[in-house]
Amino acid sequence: MLDHLSIQCADVAASKAFYDTVLAPIGGSALLEFGDVYGYGRDRPTFWIGPVTTPGAAREAHIALESPDRASVVAFFDAAVAHGAEVLHEPRVWPEYHPNYFGAFVRDPDGNNVEAVCHLPG
Repeated sequence: MLDHLSIQCADVAASKAFYDTVLAPIGGSALLEFGDVYGYGRDRPTFWIGPVTTPGAAREAHIALESPDRASVVAFFDAAVAHGAEVLHEPRVWPEYHPNYFGAFVRDPDGNNVEAVCHLPG
Protein backbone atom coordinates (compact mmCIF):
# COMPACT_ATOMS: atom_id res chain seq x y z
CA MET A 1 0.00 0.00 0.00
CA LEU A 2 2.83 2.47 0.72
CA ASP A 3 4.64 3.91 -2.29
CA HIS A 4 7.33 5.75 -0.34
CA LEU A 5 8.16 7.14 3.11
CA SER A 6 10.18 10.20 4.12
CA ILE A 7 11.59 11.08 7.54
CA GLN A 8 13.24 14.22 8.87
CA CYS A 9 16.64 13.90 10.54
CA ALA A 10 18.35 16.17 13.05
CA ASP A 11 21.78 15.23 11.65
CA VAL A 12 21.43 14.16 8.02
CA ALA A 13 25.08 13.10 7.73
CA ALA A 14 24.77 10.78 10.75
CA SER A 15 21.51 9.36 9.45
CA LYS A 16 22.96 8.85 5.96
CA ALA A 17 25.93 6.97 7.43
CA PHE A 18 23.52 4.79 9.46
CA TYR A 19 21.17 4.00 6.56
CA ASP A 20 24.04 3.44 4.10
CA THR A 21 25.32 0.82 6.55
CA VAL A 22 22.11 -0.96 7.54
CA LEU A 23 20.30 -0.95 4.19
CA ALA A 24 23.15 -2.58 2.26
CA PRO A 25 22.63 -6.06 3.81
CA ILE A 26 18.96 -6.05 2.75
CA GLY A 27 19.69 -4.86 -0.79
CA GLY A 28 19.07 -1.13 -0.39
CA SER A 29 21.23 1.85 -1.26
CA ALA A 30 21.03 5.59 -1.85
CA LEU A 31 19.72 5.99 -5.40
CA LEU A 32 19.01 9.73 -5.58
CA GLU A 33 20.41 12.83 -3.90
CA PHE A 34 18.99 16.34 -3.89
CA GLY A 35 21.37 18.39 -1.77
CA ASP A 36 20.94 16.95 1.73
CA VAL A 37 17.92 14.78 0.84
CA TYR A 38 18.59 11.13 -0.02
CA GLY A 39 16.30 8.55 -1.61
CA TYR A 40 16.97 4.88 -0.81
CA GLY A 41 15.62 1.74 -2.41
CA ARG A 42 16.42 -1.32 -4.47
CA ASP A 43 15.26 -0.30 -7.94
CA ARG A 44 13.69 3.11 -7.16
CA PRO A 45 13.68 5.40 -4.13
CA THR A 46 11.03 4.34 -1.63
CA PHE A 47 12.60 5.61 1.60
CA TRP A 48 13.78 9.21 1.93
CA ILE A 49 15.76 11.07 4.58
CA GLY A 50 16.32 14.80 4.83
CA PRO A 51 16.74 17.67 7.28
CA VAL A 52 14.13 18.84 9.75
CA THR A 53 11.95 21.39 7.94
CA THR A 54 8.89 21.64 10.17
CA PRO A 55 8.52 23.17 13.64
CA GLY A 56 8.03 21.15 16.77
CA ALA A 57 9.63 18.08 18.24
CA ALA A 58 9.95 14.96 16.15
CA ARG A 59 8.15 11.85 17.32
CA GLU A 60 9.45 8.33 17.10
CA ALA A 61 8.52 6.48 13.93
CA HIS A 62 8.51 2.72 13.41
CA ILE A 63 10.07 1.84 10.06
CA ALA A 64 9.89 -1.81 8.98
CA LEU A 65 12.11 -2.72 6.04
CA GLU A 66 11.40 -5.82 3.97
CA SER A 67 14.29 -8.28 3.85
CA PRO A 68 14.65 -10.99 1.23
CA ASP A 69 15.58 -13.71 3.75
CA ARG A 70 16.39 -14.32 7.40
CA ALA A 71 20.14 -14.11 6.83
CA SER A 72 19.75 -10.54 5.59
CA VAL A 73 17.79 -9.65 8.75
CA VAL A 74 20.73 -10.90 10.81
CA ALA A 75 23.19 -9.04 8.55
CA PHE A 76 21.11 -5.83 8.96
CA PHE A 77 21.20 -6.28 12.73
CA ASP A 78 24.95 -7.00 12.80
CA ALA A 79 25.66 -3.94 10.63
CA ALA A 80 23.51 -1.73 12.87
CA VAL A 81 25.22 -2.98 16.04
CA ALA A 82 28.67 -2.49 14.48
CA HIS A 83 27.58 1.06 13.60
CA GLY A 84 26.70 1.66 17.27
CA ALA A 85 22.91 1.48 17.06
CA GLU A 86 20.91 0.84 20.22
CA VAL A 87 19.48 -2.68 20.18
CA LEU A 88 15.74 -2.89 20.76
CA HIS A 89 15.23 -6.58 19.88
CA GLU A 90 17.72 -9.10 18.55
CA PRO A 91 16.74 -11.17 15.48
CA ARG A 92 14.12 -13.78 16.27
CA VAL A 93 10.78 -15.25 15.25
CA TRP A 94 7.80 -13.22 16.46
CA PRO A 95 4.98 -15.84 16.50
CA GLU A 96 2.52 -13.32 17.94
CA TYR A 97 2.57 -11.61 14.51
CA HIS A 98 2.57 -14.83 12.45
CA PRO A 99 4.57 -18.10 12.49
CA ASN A 100 7.17 -16.96 9.92
CA TYR A 101 7.67 -13.36 11.10
CA PHE A 102 11.43 -12.97 11.62
CA GLY A 103 12.57 -9.50 12.66
CA ALA A 104 15.25 -7.44 14.37
CA PHE A 105 14.79 -3.91 15.79
CA VAL A 106 17.31 -1.09 16.41
CA ARG A 107 17.25 2.69 16.90
CA ASP A 108 18.50 5.07 14.24
CA PRO A 109 20.41 8.29 15.14
CA ASP A 110 17.10 10.17 15.58
CA GLY A 111 15.58 7.57 17.91
CA ASN A 112 13.33 5.90 15.33
CA ASN A 113 12.55 2.22 15.75
CA VAL A 114 13.98 0.60 12.59
CA GLU A 115 13.20 -3.04 11.85
CA ALA A 116 14.33 -5.51 9.21
CA VAL A 117 11.72 -8.24 8.68
CA CYS A 118 11.37 -11.38 6.59
CA HIS A 119 8.02 -13.17 6.24
CA LEU A 120 9.37 -16.36 4.67
CA PRO A 121 9.78 -19.64 6.56
CA GLY A 122 13.23 -20.39 7.93
